[in-house]
Amino acid sequence: MNRFISYYRVSTKKQKESGLGLQAQKDTVMNYVNHKNGILLKEFREVESGKKNDRPMLTQAMEQCRLYGATLLIAKLDRLSRDAVFLLQLQRGDVPFTACDMPDANVMTIGIMALLAQQEREMISRRTKEGLEPFWKFTDERFGVA
Repeated sequence: MNRFISYYRVSTKKQKESGLGLQAQKDTVMNYVNHKNGILLKEFREVESGKKNDRPMLTQAMEQCRLYGATLLIAKLDRLSRDAVFLLQLQRGDVPFTACDMPDANVMTIGIMALLAQQEREMISRRTKEGLEPFWKFTDERFGVA
């Protein structure tokens, strides 16, 4: 029987509180587990930016995968990370992982998707900064900051 440990990640506390992002990930993972006639041994959830690599829950999930000989299961690759180097290092590591949105991905596919996830992270950051720019300009002018 296929054994799995799932890892779910959302970026903000608001996303965690709404539960929508987590529930969608969980539904995707459970559909995959059922399709593979597998068993989900444990679930790990984390609220953290995709650009941060220090993730205690991911570390615990990977430790459990090693302990049980299980595959780390994620709904989408960008839920694991939006850092290409980090993803590629995980891929070369000792814990197999599967992204439910592309379960048959090979080394090349993971590499390409990792680069795209990182590019998306950088675009999100830029759009956020550009969106806040008028606010900061208004605040600086209001308080006499040059």
